[in-house]
Amino acid sequence: MTRHLNEKHLRSSAVVVPRGVAHFRIAGQIETREFAFLVLPRFTLLAFSSAIEPLRIANQLTQKPLYFWRVMSMDGAPVESSAGVRIDVDHGLQPLGRKTSVVVCSGTDASQAADLSVLDWLRDHARHGGGIGAICTGAYTLARAGLLGDDSPAVHWENRSAFRELFDLDPLEQIYVIGRKHFSCAGGEAGVDMMLALVAQHHGQKLADAVAEMCLHNRRREASVAQKKAYPASMLLRNPAISRVIAAMKTNIATPLDQKELSDIFGRSPRHMERMFRSVLQETPKSFYLGLRLEEARNLLSDTPLSILEIAIATGFSSRSSFYKAYKGRFGSNPTSLR
Repeated sequence: MTRHLNEKHLRSSAVVVPRGVAHFRIAGQIETREFAFLVLPRFTLLAFSSAIEPLRIANQLTQKPLYFWRVMSMDGAPVESSAGVRIDVDHGLQPLGRKTSVVVCSGTDASQAADLSVLDWLRDHARHGGGIGAICTGAYTLARAGLLGDDSPAVHWENRSAFRELFDLDPLEQIYVIGRKHFSCAGGEAGVDMMLALVAQHHGQKLADAVAEMCLHNRRREASVAQKKAYPASMLLRNPAISRVIAAMKTNIATPLDQKELSDIFGRSPRHMERMFRSVLQETPKSFYLGLRLEEARNLLSDTPLSILEIAIATGFSSRSSFYKAYKGRFGSNPTSLR
């Protein structure tokens, strides 16, 4: 029965190879790679479409069935997105081949979006060697199923604090990650960057660049690019004391201020300053300050020829080793990997 369903969907909804004007020649035999997008209630449309469209474009450019995808739900019924738009799916949960990579797509209400049957189904798929991925808050479901191990996922900045509290695992601040056990992206248009990286792995950088051009995605971002900080200007205008502290932090990157100096700028006690930072920015002043320094370090790594030690000193670290440790803890990779 499973084989019959698989073959039916391969014929009907399956390998989409649309016609187009632009063309990219790819020689030799190809292996069709399969993805199954499991959409959960309140999933985000932008993240979902950002992940699926590069596959369609790769097929269109090459006029070859490089990728096959299907869309699934928990019960085979249509699923409503966080924007209120409902989409049809190909089928509900069913056994998939080990060559299929399942991508869990969710959005709001992520911590309970999947029921126990989904968790069991994902564990079974992974146990049989199937690939596992997530977009937006799909990593919550992977964590609930116990499929992440010690691999930190990429989770949207809005959800990082809650994820850390729920699973005692610090999610990465970067836009996506392709790790040993899973791949994940933080949502939004980061799905484009993650899928472009997978296309590059499968078929080379030139095809990935051609797909990016078709997406009008002129600057393909590396995994280590950090997400936008969660402090809109309007929020800081309502909290001028925090704005003063952040301004002082930004002007004292090479010689970081201590907690007492920061609290003097804040105008209240260190404890009160920490409470306000946690309330407004969901981070302690220490963690926030470290993030600013490491963001500056990442920019220097990308845009200057300075040595690692010079960059460490320029961003307030006393040694190369302390810089390496902090950088990897924040971004999930060594600073040398950016170069």
